[in-house]
Amino acid sequence: MTEIRRLALPDVLLIVPVRHGDQRGFFSETYSRNTLAHAGFDKPFVQDNHSLSGKKGILRGLHFQRRPHMQDKLVRVTRGAVFDVAVDIRKGSPSFGQWVGVELSQENWRQMLVPAGFAHGFVTLTETAEVLYKVTHDYAPDSEGGLAWNDPEIGIDWPLPTDQILTNARDGTWPGLSELEPL
Repeated sequence: MTEIRRLALPDVLLIVPVRHGDQRGFFSETYSRNTLAHAGFDKPFVQDNHSLSGKKGILRGLHFQRRPHMQDKLVRVTRGAVFDVAVDIRKGSPSFGQWVGVELSQENWRQMLVPAGFAHGFVTLTETAEVLYKVTHDYAPDSEGGLAWNDPEIGIDWPLPTDQILTNARDGTWPGLSELEPL
């Protein structure tokens, strides 16, 4: 049976599907709408995304979608490992500006459900990492937003030294928490 736990930010869920293995390999039910509904999440996913990073220390994020295209994300890793982070950016929320992070890997088979209203990102912990994630709303470029991954106001404790973290130009220039406009 799939294990579901609430993390330090209770709107963020850690999901651990069961893997049934034998001499052929394994089988796992990686998503069940009914299982998530029993945990209080009952929204349809409309799009799957897949990213491949070919170096340790690649950072993607912190991304989010604004209204009316806000997305919930169900994130998992099929190859390698990442440190996956969610930051509450819902102004007025008691946990506004707080973050939670977990290692997701092909070994631990964990997934993280990142709710709408949270910025999301990850840094690769292995030389190659493949990340798959489902979202509840189609990508809308006009609603895209981002948050500075290294904002000291948030203070994410990335598991790699900052000089070993590589990102692209866009992800390196997102505003800090205090500069974010409401969702």
